[in-house]
Amino acid sequence: MQVTIEPGWKAILKDEFEKPYFKNLVEFVKSEYATNTCFPPGSHIFSAFNCTPFNEVKVVIIGQDPYHGPGQAHGLCFSVGENVKIPPSLKNIFEEIKTDVGTPVPANGYLKRWATQGVLLLNATLTVRAHQAGSHQNKGWEKFTDAVIEKLSNEREGLVFMLWGGPAKKKGAKVDSTKHLVLTSGHPSPLAANRGYWFGNKHFSKTNEFLKSKGETPIVW
Repeated sequence: MQVTIEPGWKAILKDEFEKPYFKNLVEFVKSEYATNTCFPPGSHIFSAFNCTPFNEVKVVIIGQDPYHGPGQAHGLCFSVGENVKIPPSLKNIFEEIKTDVGTPVPANGYLKRWATQGVLLLNATLTVRAHQAGSHQNKGWEKFTDAVIEKLSNEREGLVFMLWGGPAKKKGAKVDSTKHLVLTSGHPSPLAANRGYWFGNKHFSKTNEFLKSKGETPIVW
């Protein structure tokens, strides 16, 4: 696995790439991709970073695992390819956006349009074995993505962190809320959403109000 990553991120994470745990992680991922079907495709593992350079991040959305079905995962959390059916959680995200800011539900779930506006769509684990949710957890990815969140919290100011559901809240627990806006709610999955933990959180309008207050261009959701 060649770590091809946007130059700003490469500089910020340089020390992380040299640590023993990351070298072990690279060997694990190489072996998994050589012997099993894994997602996303190798060239897309670091797509979140390549689409949203470090100095252009405005918003951070934290997911868990990449999708583990064929053709779905492409390196941006919650996002799927243009010709892939919109998954249930993403459908609920779009429904909340429609209610909150009035943007119609789009025809597809390809979220690169958010990423290029400064929304870092970061999964806690960046790879997964086909049809085996959680199969690449506890191999080092979480340590790496914790370091990413820590760098953003420490070295940037005025970001919005959206933490949806227990794992994301736990992952973002150390974000400095004196420097950044931290928004929390239930997860958009049908299970949580149908129990009233997702709809009505207004995270998208709150994010844009905050960005405007900082002199930043709001996100076109």
